[in-house]
Amino acid sequence: MAVEKVETLIIGGGQAGLAVSRHLGKLGREHLLVERKRIAERWRAERWDSLVANGPAWHDRFPDLEFKCDGAAFASRDEIVQYLEDYAKQNKSPVRTGVEVTALHRNTDGTFRAETAAGVIEARNVVAATGPFQKPLRPVMVPDSEGILQIHSAHYQNPAQLPPGAVLVVGAGSSGAQIADELQRAGRNVYLSVGPHDRPPRAYRGKDFVWWLGALGKWDAKTIAPGMEHVTIAVSGAHGGHTVDFRRLAHRGITLVGRTDGFADGKMSFAPDLKANIERGDANYLSVLAEADAHIAANHLDFPEEPDARTLVAMPDCALNPILSLDLKQAGITSIIWSTGYALDFGWIKFDAFDEKGRPAHERGVSTKAPGLYFLGLPWLSRRASAFIWGVWVDAEHVAGRIAAR
Repeated sequence: MAVEKVETLIIGGGQAGLAVSRHLGKLGREHLLVERKRIAERWRAERWDSLVANGPAWHDRFPDLEFKCDGAAFASRDEIVQYLEDYAKQNKSPVRTGVEVTALHRNTDGTFRAETAAGVIEARNVVAATGPFQKPLRPVMVPDSEGILQIHSAHYQNPAQLPPGAVLVVGAGSSGAQIADELQRAGRNVYLSVGPHDRPPRAYRGKDFVWWLGALGKWDAKTIAPGMEHVTIAVSGAHGGHTVDFRRLAHRGITLVGRTDGFADGKMSFAPDLKANIERGDANYLSVLAEADAHIAANHLDFPEEPDARTLVAMPDCALNPILSLDLKQAGITSIIWSTGYALDFGWIKFDAFDEKGRPAHERGVSTKAPGLYFLGLPWLSRRASAFIWGVWVDAEHVAGRIAAR
């Protein structure tokens, strides 16, 4: 079988791959983008039916293509898939779908050899744009012998997918909170395990939270404070968009518990940290409001007042008298949804390109161990915004520029 040669091979047909393809195209650089299945495959196959983006459409997009939906709306899963397909067509990106790279080797001359079922592709440059949601992390805690359906949030679709009975959702980031909310609205008895989180306001004084995080410089934060990589942003685009107020979720009927600790003898145990986690999220919420007020005053902006924004409903009883141990069968729990994040999986890269912790070794996406190798779409690649559709655009421009400079 003949070996195909390209200047730059992009692996991954999601937002990161399409962004760097666009920049390389503008620079007139030859490249090929391969995708294991379809454009935006993870949006299609690893997201639940009712998922919507967590940022409004006017903001969560590339600068040279708007969503077809109202800019103030939060795009649905299907609208996001269509948007990325439209983007590839608009830019005539050289996309080849149904091509999975099973192994990437580095040749002695510094070029790369990608092995696929369709043949070998050799390239001077390779961009790994496979995104942050590569390998669902699901703790091995509750044995299958308990007879409880257990799935990761990547495999949740809708309430009808689950057997009758109560549901425990472990993890209260954007995914876990949205799923728990949907299940409770569908009439399920829901328990939600809540850990540390940031909780920005959905909007404040006439501006969306994404606008405020930009105005206050938070999207451009370049360093992760200790432990910050495990702190989720509790905001939801569902039902018009809202900050995830765990106090209100509890008052509406969801039983909140603390961080999930373990399982033994039919009982799930939880840390006694629920109230502290809620209070920490509230403090983050109030701090953003205070910073916004200071920004408005310093810049003499004529934004409307919003005095009710600081009003918090009462701390729920489940936080004041937390459940530390829960007999799953007695509680009627028949399903557990693990919304516990993802791990990176670069096992297909067959040479040293990683640090001592197994993470890509890079500076702003440029490999520090293998010249010609680049990474895109990872959280905190260069700043907090890096993993978002609009955030990856800047990183992709930098990487494309470095590729052209070679």
